[in-house]
Amino acid sequence: MNLCNSRFSVTFGRQCSTILTSPSAGILQNRCSLTTKVPNWISSSLSCVQQTFQRTMNSTGQRGSRDSTGAPGAGASGGSGGGAPPPFQHPHCDRNAMYAQPVRKMSTKGGSYDYDLIVIGGGSAGLACAKEAVLNGARVACLDYVKPTPTLGTKWGVGGTCVNVGCIPKKLMHQASLLGEAVHEAAAYGWNVDDKIKPDWNKLVQSVQNHIKSVNWVTRVDLRDKKVEYINGLGSFVDSHTLLAKIKSGERTITAQTFVIAVGGRPRYPDIPGAVEYGITSDDLFSLEREPGKTLVVGAGYIGLECAGFLKGLGYEPTVMVRSIVLRGFDQQMAELVAASMEERGIPFLRKSVPLSVEKQDDGKLLVKYKNVETGEEAEDVFDTVLWAIGRKGLVDDLNLPNAGVTVQKDKIPVDSQEATNVANIYAVGDIIYGKPELTPVAVLAGRLLARRLYGGATQRMDYKDVATTVFTPLEYACVGLSEEDAVKEYGADEIEVFHGYYKPTEFFIPQKSVRYCYLKAVAERHGDQRVYGLHYIGPVAGEVIQGFAAALKSGLTINTLINTVGIHPTTAEEFTRLAITKRSGLDPTPASCCS
Repeated sequence: MNLCNSRFSVTFGRQCSTILTSPSAGILQNRCSLTTKVPNWISSSLSCVQQTFQRTMNSTGQRGSRDSTGAPGAGASGGSGGGAPPPFQHPHCDRNAMYAQPVRKMSTKGGSYDYDLIVIGGGSAGLACAKEAVLNGARVACLDYVKPTPTLGTKWGVGGTCVNVGCIPKKLMHQASLLGEAVHEAAAYGWNVDDKIKPDWNKLVQSVQNHIKSVNWVTRVDLRDKKVEYINGLGSFVDSHTLLAKIKSGERTITAQTFVIAVGGRPRYPDIPGAVEYGITSDDLFSLEREPGKTLVVGAGYIGLECAGFLKGLGYEPTVMVRSIVLRGFDQQMAELVAASMEERGIPFLRKSVPLSVEKQDDGKLLVKYKNVETGEEAEDVFDTVLWAIGRKGLVDDLNLPNAGVTVQKDKIPVDSQEATNVANIYAVGDIIYGKPELTPVAVLAGRLLARRLYGGATQRMDYKDVATTVFTPLEYACVGLSEEDAVKEYGADEIEVFHGYYKPTEFFIPQKSVRYCYLKAVAERHGDQRVYGLHYIGPVAGEVIQGFAAALKSGLTINTLINTVGIHPTTAEEFTRLAITKRSGLDPTPASCCS
């Protein structure tokens, strides 16, 4: 009997796995061969397992062992000579940023300071960092304060932008608009639908705000249970170890060995007459006490397009004003397809235009004057609401960072691969750091990893490369990895192959929804293994589709692996596995059939 070829070998191999992988050379013999009562067939089979294991570990493709944090362990040296590990060839993980640089000395706990750690900011990054630090034995305080918006005085509770005025209310209102669309489609599927169905803005806002307040409450309770002291105050530095907190009862001076700045950002306002007095931002929209009506959305980034999209779905009249390009920083072919799909739904775009002024008329409506930046032609129109979505500004002004010696770059804080500022005991995470993705999951993971390095003895650093994201427009757009433009810039047009195709979601057939802009593509290496550099998808439930592919891309996905993966039918996600036509071929990427 040959155990290596039997089903039992798998079980036996698992039971001896800790023995086989031990760094001690003699353990295998001592543990698995210590008795003469072991039958010969087991001994010979164990010898086979050991030989296979040794061949695997000595192969050129071996992987070094890692500790619980993912850092290379002591046994990670290559070959039998104990030399340096083989070069790291993974195309989508920035190992140099994660492991290769020296780790700063960990922060000490205890001492003469009030706290081991003070986190400034109660958003996703700050809360994740504070809670993780407490779990690793640190004494932690978290400062959080929200300045009212200048136009409507909107404020909110703990949790930061995502919970209160960002991801969560945005997704809920996006869902509300999709449900309205689905109700009308239901008639085509045989449902008897009342034509009088319409949305109730005030009821929707109340439902959204009720959910947000429940999250605020749960967050406060969680901080209390985890022994994080929550301070509702505005913090500013006195020096690198001292903070002045302005709280409701006055002022309080507190000290800490280490600080983490996680204050995030707030929307910008244009420097034109009437902008602050009469315009609102996404900070106000989700709690707006009146219907938005005819709305001018100034800005064509993801926030502007998402807001315009759900406003249209709820029955209002948004117009998008675009100064230069749509979805700056995203793949521009996909961005223009998103814009075209919105225009098809009846959302007008004012291209190459900038606002000049906002005036409030006697009837309460807003007169907006604007100019075409190419022709110089001026025009005006009247709106019920003007929504600024022209970018966000880091909240560094109130921190008095010069007192602590912290460097600022364009209202953000530059950090190294460990989220460390230029001051030894001060770190920054989340949207406040310069040049990194401003996304909630990024902030959460970076905050946790920082706390583990500071107080848990970990070494793993945040990998900011190839982060998946989704734009929740009516027809959603999700992507991970490089855009086509960035891939060409990095590798050259002759070294890039783009596999692409249009597709027809099954659920679109009966209500005869437009499939004109349902499109996806894979940006890949032209030669060799054809590594996938980027994946892009426009269609329903885009975020759900791209998440799994993001893990595949981070793991070194190739075109060969992708097209030889059996898809789940009928789904839109399977369309990635059906990609066979390249742009270079010039063939028509429109499908002829869904099932063959």
